[in-house]
Amino acid sequence: MKKEVIVISLGGSIIIPDEINFKRISEFKKVILSNIEKYKFVIVCGGGSIARKYISALKDKSEDLQSYAGISATRMNARFMSYFFDFDQKEIPHTLENVKQKLKKQDIVFCGALGYNKNQTSDSTAVIVAKEFNSKFINITDVKGLYDKDPKKHKNAKLIKKISSEEFYKITSKIKFKAGQHFVIDQHASKLIKENKIPSYIIQKNSDLDKLLKNKEFIGTTIF
Repeated sequence: MKKEVIVISLGGSIIIPDEINFKRISEFKKVILSNIEKYKFVIVCGGGSIARKYISALKDKSEDLQSYAGISATRMNARFMSYFFDFDQKEIPHTLENVKQKLKKQDIVFCGALGYNKNQTSDSTAVIVAKEFNSKFINITDVKGLYDKDPKKHKNAKLIKKISSEEFYKITSKIKFKAGQHFVIDQHASKLIKENKIPSYIIQKNSDLDKLLKNKEFIGTTIF
């Protein structure tokens, strides 16, 4: 039976919020490997604190240079995660074609951003890959899902469990993009989700990732 492809955007804030989150990524590894009989995975890694530190240090430079530094951080994190999985890919894909070639031979492919595209983060990379494989897109971040307001600032923020791709895009399109931004899914990715009707999910916990992969009820946001 042909395996279904799942595309995961693994936020850099999960991999390295400041120091390596060993417990969190160990649990993530366990969930992925326990579902490998059913799925193939493309895991797109974000830049996290490393990217933001690079970008901050280049604040007096052009936004293009800041973005290049962020892209480098995503690829470094992807290489680290491949090693963490005891899975030496030899090289990290830099193009969609590279991802497709590797997925033919292996069940897990790690990558960061695929090239430089203005006003995009690794979320957009993940959604582009999901579109290519006609697959689900799962965004793992440091909050439970999409809220009606910032849950880190407002204790009464409410989790939005389901939202249409049109309504989600309306929310993201009002936010001005900046390199190293920290929002659940970037603006361009949300536009692609809307235009291509890509089934998308925002979750936080590894236990909810496992439930989602097993088609069980989970805590998070579904974008339909």
